[in-house]
Amino acid sequence: MTVFFPGETCWRTARADRVAFLIDTEAYFTAVFEALHKARRSILLLGWGFDPRTRMFPDGYDGPADPDEVGRILLKLAAERPELDVRLLIWKSALPISASQEFFPHKARRWFRGSHVKFRLDDQVPFGACHHQKVLVIDDRLAFCGGGDISVDRWDTPGHLEEDPRRIMPDQAYHPPRHEVMTMVDGEAARALGDLFRDRWRAAEKDPIEPPPDAGGDPWPDHVPPHLIGAEVAIARTLPAWRKKPMVGEIRSLTLTCIAEAKKTIYLENQYFTSPLVTEALAARLAEPDGPEVVLVTTGRSPSWFDQLTMDQARGSMVWRLRAADVFGRFRAFYPRTSAGSNIIVHSKVSVFDDRIVRVGSANLNNRSFGFDTECEIGVECDEPTARLNVSAFRDRLVGHFLGVTGDAVSKARAEQGSLAAAIDALNRDGRLAPVDRAPRSRLGEFISTYHVGDPADVSDSWRLGRRRERLFRQARELAERKLD
Repeated sequence: MTVFFPGETCWRTARADRVAFLIDTEAYFTAVFEALHKARRSILLLGWGFDPRTRMFPDGYDGPADPDEVGRILLKLAAERPELDVRLLIWKSALPISASQEFFPHKARRWFRGSHVKFRLDDQVPFGACHHQKVLVIDDRLAFCGGGDISVDRWDTPGHLEEDPRRIMPDQAYHPPRHEVMTMVDGEAARALGDLFRDRWRAAEKDPIEPPPDAGGDPWPDHVPPHLIGAEVAIARTLPAWRKKPMVGEIRSLTLTCIAEAKKTIYLENQYFTSPLVTEALAARLAEPDGPEVVLVTTGRSPSWFDQLTMDQARGSMVWRLRAADVFGRFRAFYPRTSAGSNIIVHSKVSVFDDRIVRVGSANLNNRSFGFDTECEIGVECDEPTARLNVSAFRDRLVGHFLGVTGDAVSKARAEQGSLAAAIDALNRDGRLAPVDRAPRSRLGEFISTYHVGDPADVSDSWRLGRRRERLFRQARELAERKLD
């Protein structure tokens, strides 16, 4: 039974000849570098953030004019190939967000002023909301989608070393280890993501653009093997209600549908976990004697003080609720650490249901990603045995890289122990995956957690905290009651 229904749980479905999963930003940036140089007609980028100083191949020494800076690469390509249409549409972030990223988006205009690169800042969202979609499309033949932005504090390897001089930033400081995941698709799926970019561009610039003329070629990076062949890909979105346009909640609907359909294993890898609706859906499955196990991997402590107050506090309540519902011992909530015990920032947004459904995108498991911010994700449903083995291998590799073991080791432990959770328990001898605890809270923290401050569900409750809490828990109760029926 499919979980992808256009107009309900996804925007549209489209065929991809190849699908690949890129684990961590070293893999993403390397693939992007090759794809950019293969572009013939268009380079289209949507981002929450973007820094032209971002290096594709950092080496531990950051100078004033490194040739592998993405801004210099784009300028060079645009100058050498006048037929190449290069457009960047980046969220026009608020001042506090810009300051936390150490680069103000409007400064990027200086890089591209007077060039053929069309750099625009997009503020066409309700007050307080953000454009959170992360999509890169090359020639409408290749597309990337996931949780990663092209910024100076994103690069890391699957090793997530305690100290890595390559994680250097332009101010000569070093950023902490960070985990990201991106998906790469081609064929009709890439063209569909090109349409998504063009819809956003028209809304922001009132400037219609057409799909690029087909120039042939294959921008797929030669060094990246596909994980899935001939897959039907679903594209799901979140769009807030804005200027007489209704809210689009495809990702929310898809998340609940996938949770309901899972048989054995729900693996969730996400930066935030604050949604009462998702929590109650998972709690209902944990209460079933033969329901699926649930494994959550998230960040131990958010890097920004605002997220520590808002997202981390509310997450503690959600995890506590699931532990209370876990009468059969099938729930695990972890945060990853380096071999020396330091926090690894989990910025990825991945979910794998059994060995059948895999989703990678920009949406967090919080309220705002379901109805207030713009989001985009790719989902694939696999029925063919080889494809399902590849989905399992992808999930096992994700788990294994946190534990410091191979994906094959995780697969073997699953077979021996009988479940993914038991395999993690057996392999986690060094404590690389630590249990998420409910941190002590002040009165302010209790208030923020109770009313989900900073995490509105949609435009209608963005300034009404009482309404937000009432609606969230009413929806959660209704979900639980439907499950009981």
